[in-house]
Amino acid sequence: MYDDSSSRIVARLKKWMDGAAPGAKLPSTRTLVAEFQASPVTVQKALQTLTSRGLIESRPGVGTFVRATRTARPSDYGWQSAALGSSPALLSSRSATMRGASNEAIAFHSGYPDRELLPERLVRAALARAARGDAALSRPPAAGLPELQSWFSQELGAATPAGINPPTPSDVVVLPGSQSGLSSIFSALVGRGQPLLIESPTYWGAILAASQAGVRLVPVPSGPEGPDPEALARAFSDTGARMFYAQPHYANPTGSQWAPGRGEQILDVVRSNGAFLVEDDWAHDFGITTSPSPIAARDDSGHVIYIRSLTKSVSPAIRIAGVIARGPARERILADRSAESMYVSGFLQAAALDVVTQPGWQTHLRSLRHQLQSRRDLLVASLREHAPEAHIEHIPKGGLNLWLRMPDGTNLARLTRDCEDAGVIIAAGTEWFPAEPTGPFIRLNYSGANPGAYPEGARVLGAALRNNGG
Repeated sequence: MYDDSSSRIVARLKKWMDGAAPGAKLPSTRTLVAEFQASPVTVQKALQTLTSRGLIESRPGVGTFVRATRTARPSDYGWQSAALGSSPALLSSRSATMRGASNEAIAFHSGYPDRELLPERLVRAALARAARGDAALSRPPAAGLPELQSWFSQELGAATPAGINPPTPSDVVVLPGSQSGLSSIFSALVGRGQPLLIESPTYWGAILAASQAGVRLVPVPSGPEGPDPEALARAFSDTGARMFYAQPHYANPTGSQWAPGRGEQILDVVRSNGAFLVEDDWAHDFGITTSPSPIAARDDSGHVIYIRSLTKSVSPAIRIAGVIARGPARERILADRSAESMYVSGFLQAAALDVVTQPGWQTHLRSLRHQLQSRRDLLVASLREHAPEAHIEHIPKGGLNLWLRMPDGTNLARLTRDCEDAGVIIAAGTEWFPAEPTGPFIRLNYSGANPGAYPEGARVLGAALRNNGG
């Protein structure tokens, strides 16, 4: 007598099927019951197991058959190469700063502040209130919630000197993060094939957005005190460009802040060329020893297009930014954004507005200033002790990053790999240059997790530098 367990029946049938042709018909259930001297329930259980494994198939009224093995046909997307043509941009869409890292790693590469530096209590309360309000179920206006438009315009208006007309809420377009705003500005106001002047080095996301928009990037060197106004004027004259993208305050990656009076000089050059200045004020809330004074506050003739993001200072889960532009430029930006996404989530807009209008927001910003200073100073001291070969270009007065020049001949690919092998993640500076890098640089974020590990991270960097063979 055969063992009546279904597993034994499965094994015996599997062995029989290995020698059978695809499509071969299995004996009937009655025959199998007799052959294995098992109950019909046990036989059915064995057949169900084989079916679930994709080995047999049942055809009602006909019988049960060995399933033919189907070999997956390789996917062929070659036709898309001809349909799409050449790529408009060779730049990777994913920055090294967006990589994930294990909890054990010392992560200097990220572009976002650590959770400890976010107003978590305000954010959670704001999201809960927004979920109970009308914004959770209604469609907002294309340009944004009027109350949030007013907040952005009032923030810039508070810095506007006498004699200059402050921006109005109708000058504001709310964005799902500043990255989308840059894409719309470059697409709508510069146009494919046209020149765009851009600080070098500068924010990798701006380089990516410009490349995807098909504009022609023209680097303008920028140091710790900003770009040279005369060099900018020559660039306008030589290229016929009509736009300059810049970060006057706590630039990413360098942390530089333009020298006093530099903004007025740059604005004069922009005006004399009938051009636009795109002022990216991404780090407005991250001042340490200074506070930003937006150039846009000193212009009411529409030459400055101003972007301010709340994504990094409020929460990366609340991607909200505002662009302030006047005249037809604003309408073109709005039209481009509407074609792309129609409107920004009213729920997220309401939550962002709730956070920045709470009394606790200003308290949080004052605390944040001290925390950033402590972290910055700790990282600077650690580098000077353990990695003196890494030259600190300057100590930033705000922002999130240190910009370091490595010794000439440093092999950045090997340096980042050696650091990562030792548990330290750094970001090579290559992707922050719109053209060829002017030297070997790295960017370190001092707002990341676990500042207590900064000395160890600096020690690893120093050791990797000394072992770097160029």
